[in-house]
Order: sequence, then C-alpha cells, then structure tokens
Amino acid sequence: MGVALDEARRSLESDDVPVGAVVLDASGEPVGLGRNVRERDGDPTGHAELVACRQAAQALGDWRLCGCTLVVTLEPCTMCAGAIVLARLDRLVFGAFDAKAGAVGSLWDVVRDRRLNHRPEVVSGVRAVECTALLEDFFARRRLG
Repeated sequence: MGVALDEARRSLESDDVPVGAVVLDASGEPVGLGRNVRERDGDPTGHAELVACRQAAQALGDWRLCGCTLVVTLEPCTMCAGAIVLARLDRLVFGAFDAKAGAVGSLWDVVRDRRLNHRPEVVSGVRAVECTALLEDFFARRRLG
C-alpha cells in the first residue's frame, strides 16, 4: 500500500484526486503503477486502477492479469470494479471506502456478483486512515481555495 500511496501523492502534481494503485505479479513484484490522470490527460478513464492495469498488461504481454494483485488507495468505482473482473485479477486490496461511488461493498458489490464469471479475493481497509486522510486533505484544500 505504501507504493500506491506514493502514486496517489504524485497525482497531486496535476491537481487530480489523489488515488494511487500498483499491480503486483504472483511473486509480489510490481508490474504496473498508476495514479489518477483524468485532469492531466483529459481522460474520463484515467483512473489509477486502469492506468496500473494497462501498464501491467503491457509488462506481462497479456490482458489477463491472472495471479496478480491490484492494490489501490480508494475503493474502486463501477468502471474500475468491472475492469478488475474482466482482467481476471486474483486479488484486490484497497484502503479507503468510497461511500459516494464505491463498487466493492459501499454502494454496489460488482466484484463479488455471482452472476459474473470471475470474483477476485477482496481485502479492504488496508491503511485506511492514511488513504482517507490524503483524500480529505485534498478536498478540504479545494473547498478553501
């Protein structure tokens, strides 16, 4: 989660919401890093999870990320949760819950939907205090500024 938090902090450079992600291969080595780049790139799909998964797929030479773990600082939205399922990630680890848009238990639970062909293991709340504080500080500064 430390690597994902570092990526989240880097997204602040482009005034993006500070969310960071890392994809680890089966041996635990990072194969993809991502941070929110929606503002920087003007890309609605520029979520940290998707950026990290794209990089991992390129590094591994396969869109199927079987055996991999995605670690992300914020509970994924519906778009990212769908991508996690479709990429066949084995495991999802996330920090802060997202009461407004979370799709891994908060509003929806896309990754555990039994109607889908793949369901990754989920570990939630990892370093949640740090992940939440980063987001709360970002939005507090935006309201003041």
